[in-house]
Amino acid sequence: MAWQKARELACAIYLVSHSGELSRDFALRDQIRRAVISIMLNIAEGFERDGNAEFIQLLSVAKGSAGEVGAQWYAVLDCGYINSEKFDKLCTLASELSSKLSRLMAYLRNSGIKGKKFK
Repeated sequence: MAWQKARELACAIYLVSHSGELSRDFALRDQIRRAVISIMLNIAEGFERDGNAEFIQLLSVAKGSAGEVGAQWYAVLDCGYINSEKFDKLCTLASELSSKLSRLMAYLRNSGIKGKKFK
């Protein structure tokens, strides 16, 4: 579910940043895009590592990137690049994703499962 929510957020950000004034603010647009893609990539990389400790570490990095994306939307809003309705939607998606990542990390810490590489 976390990876799917990350895909949803990435798609929404790419759609919003594809046109309008944000599309012409190359530095901010590119930073937001890098951060949102980082979320998906870190979730995928952590999963493929086959060890829960590494997975949790990369989920933590992904969670940090979700926080970065959420904070960047304040700059986007403050610059007048998006309206408050889009801002609320994107911040809600980022917040939901962050919560999912926290829950997944807690589950992995408490599961007692160490991962495939430790079998």
